[in-house]
Amino acid sequence: MSQFLYPLVKLLQLIIREFQTLALLTILIYILVRKSKSSHLNKLINRIPGPAGLPLLGNSIECNVDNEEIFNRITSSKRLFGHKSGVTRIWLGRTPYVFIHTAENAEPILNNSRTISKSSDYRYIQPWLGNGLLTSSGELWHQRRKILTPAFHFRILEDFVSVFQEQSTVLVDKMEREIGMGQIVNVFPYVTLCTLDIVCETAMGRKINAQEDSNSDYVKAVYEIGSIIQKRQAKIYLQPDILFKFSSLFNKHQNCLSILHSFSYKVINERREELKKRRKDLEKSEYTNLEHKIKRMAFLDLLIEASDRYNLSNEDIREEVDTFMFEGHDTTSAAICWALLLLGSDQDIQNKVYEEILCTFDRTSSGKPFTTRSLNSMKYLEACIKEALRLYPSVPFIARKLNEDVRLKEYVLPRDTEAIIVVYNVHRDPKFFPRPEVYDPNRFFLPETSSGRHPYSYIPFSAGPRNCIGQKFAMLEEKVILANILQRFRVEAVDRREDLTLLGELILRPKDGIRVKLFPR
Repeated sequence: MSQFLYPLVKLLQLIIREFQTLALLTILIYILVRKSKSSHLNKLINRIPGPAGLPLLGNSIECNVDNEEIFNRITSSKRLFGHKSGVTRIWLGRTPYVFIHTAENAEPILNNSRTISKSSDYRYIQPWLGNGLLTSSGELWHQRRKILTPAFHFRILEDFVSVFQEQSTVLVDKMEREIGMGQIVNVFPYVTLCTLDIVCETAMGRKINAQEDSNSDYVKAVYEIGSIIQKRQAKIYLQPDILFKFSSLFNKHQNCLSILHSFSYKVINERREELKKRRKDLEKSEYTNLEHKIKRMAFLDLLIEASDRYNLSNEDIREEVDTFMFEGHDTTSAAICWALLLLGSDQDIQNKVYEEILCTFDRTSSGKPFTTRSLNSMKYLEACIKEALRLYPSVPFIARKLNEDVRLKEYVLPRDTEAIIVVYNVHRDPKFFPRPEVYDPNRFFLPETSSGRHPYSYIPFSAGPRNCIGQKFAMLEEKVILANILQRFRVEAVDRREDLTLLGELILRPKDGIRVKLFPR
């Protein structure tokens, strides 16, 4: 028996030795590859100017500061380290972050269809938005973008103007009712509730009446989860999921998600039933074109209509509706409030806007609804909004995670770099915007002032293949709200721009709001 076992044992020993050798070889190759990649990354990143860091920690300790300080450090890094190249870098642990401050260096990233993956920092938003258009990448993003593009066709936007007008009227009536004329008021809360009402009605076809009931569970959940996301981004100890779960914010976060998702799913199911009923009613009538018959289709309706063709589940639809809700109210409210501050700081420019509004209607037509045609004729107001977005872009940073090496003017950014486009600084390049701190709407009103300007020197809605799908929607909404406010009130700014403390959070906002005085026209 032993004469048969002995060769078998020897064979097994040989196999084990070979397996161990192969395993060790595999581990060695893995270590060498990782070391080679790390060496390649370190070599390229450390060529870029930036502050010295600690071993393993990098610049993590320096970045663990308040929101206003981190915004100042990022924007001032161009002056301190990148005044020649327009590119700076820091290390957060072993992850390199490269800050892009110029149009020339932003273009190779934004105009590249292979560098559309969002930064890993967007993971804090994913529990709310899932794989919606903001957070998805690759083939999923391309598919969702294709599905959603028709939802922002100009004919559909025309239907939304009536919602903008209706909610803007609620806003100015509320301002007139609650704010003493000449009294100092922070306009941010008023405008934000208005844009929340607008985006909820256009996205889901539901009125939440946030302007009249800011204490509703849904409204409070929107604000609270935004605050929690900002805190996670700002505090290093809240970023790892395992630590966040042990924090006091985790239960609040989960409760907000429950409220927000439950509301969205409830509305989706209700709208599905409504659309089925309407379709049946139409089949009985002489009309067969559902989209023609249903006036003012909400964003959700269009998604439900597309769900059969593109195999979208309720969760897929919910992700896109929640994304629209998230992206569509804070950004526009910030743009409107910054425009009010700048117009309130220059009465001559504000008077020109007011005269343009009067030219659209007779002087006796105060309160008459604006139409798409009348809004399109307000070119100077549009220039004022664009210039406000230049100085104070609603989204001050655009963050991408590079999945391949990208060559800039002077440097090569290696794969796995977190690339941050500092829009706030890109918009202040004196090569393209002389006297960059001056508020001058003529930069966008007079054709000669914009000729020859770099196409990536002005990117408030990002640029390239991943630009903002809702920028026309946002511009129309901002024009309607500002036109209604300026038609009813003369606005006077209280604070000087240089005295404001800026917070670069999910949006760019002043720490203590925007204070103005309102006077009846």
